[in-house]
Amino acid sequence: MSLTGTPFFLTSLLLLTVALVVPLALWSRIAGPRLVRGAIRLAMLLFAQVTAITVVFVLVNNANNLYDTWDDLLGTGSHIEAAHDLGPDGMGGLQISDEPRRAQPFRPADDPVVGPGVQMTELQGRISGVSGEVYVWLPPQYHDPAYRTKKFPVVELLPGYPGSAKSWLGTLGVARQLQPMMERGEIEPFILVAPRTNIYRGADTGCVNIPGKVNADSWLTVDVRQMVINTFRAGDRPGSWALAGYSAGAHCATRLALAHPDRYHAAVSMSGYNDPAGEATSLAGKDPKLRIESNPLHELREANAAGRPPRTALFLSGAPGDGYEAALGLQREARRPTTVTVRRIGKDAGGHTTAVWRQQVPEVFRWLSGQVRG
Repeated sequence: MSLTGTPFFLTSLLLLTVALVVPLALWSRIAGPRLVRGAIRLAMLLFAQVTAITVVFVLVNNANNLYDTWDDLLGTGSHIEAAHDLGPDGMGGLQISDEPRRAQPFRPADDPVVGPGVQMTELQGRISGVSGEVYVWLPPQYHDPAYRTKKFPVVELLPGYPGSAKSWLGTLGVARQLQPMMERGEIEPFILVAPRTNIYRGADTGCVNIPGKVNADSWLTVDVRQMVINTFRAGDRPGSWALAGYSAGAHCATRLALAHPDRYHAAVSMSGYNDPAGEATSLAGKDPKLRIESNPLHELREANAAGRPPRTALFLSGAPGDGYEAALGLQREARRPTTVTVRRIGKDAGGHTTAVWRQQVPEVFRWLSGQVRG
């Protein structure tokens, strides 16, 4: 049974009801020696406590889409089939043009939390060796005959850690918020892509490639990206692609856009950080070399020093002590053609929560509409 959705929630409520009713009905009727009666009563109290905690967990988990499956929660699932050394470009000497171009089969999403019109697939990453689910939402114009020859811009949506691929579509309600804006012509008709990012057992990958462990960078920037281009009428130029994330996903969005200006032109970071050790479980943050190399500030400085500042546009939002200072650091370092827009969020806005990020969705996509085209 999935950790999210109605069935598990109703089951946990039923168990909690039983846990409350049974002691009321049987407390004074328990027979046997005093020790036995005490043990049974203690077991009933413990069962009531466990079921109450479970209901609270389910409510929080459903509200934030933190853990999608039991494997995610327990850290027992594996989405890594191989982790070869793919080199600096994350391609391992291969070329996308050499790979067979074939459309990926999709089916309607099996969880109503993501809203109507969302499709999903199980993707086997041919370059990265990573496998996982990918959710896709197509804009209302996609099936309009007037747009039959148009290629659409794409935004990859990255959650925090822990976080489900459903979180942007479910908790943040990104498609529900954007559809009427697209229909009114207020923003570009984006294809929204939400891939699995929780791929390594019990740890945040930091969206990096680590030979022998995980190729998270190549999963997101090569396999997922190319699959979307092969399957949908999606633009294939960097100017048609962007990344958006919050918390750990914000760090990833910024880092990946700066690392791959040949694949993405823009990135949105909400309450992000530069030092990957900002997430305690980050694999990149625990590796001294990667901690430096995967820091977006270091990436930008290195590119500037080499005389190759990336043609990348960044939108960074955060509150003081929660992403704002990191954003200002990148803004100070930016050299043309790199552009950095910083949005200060008030300390009283709501903290490091999905409610704060959900409110920013319309503003974020208005900005993206000025940066990427199909």
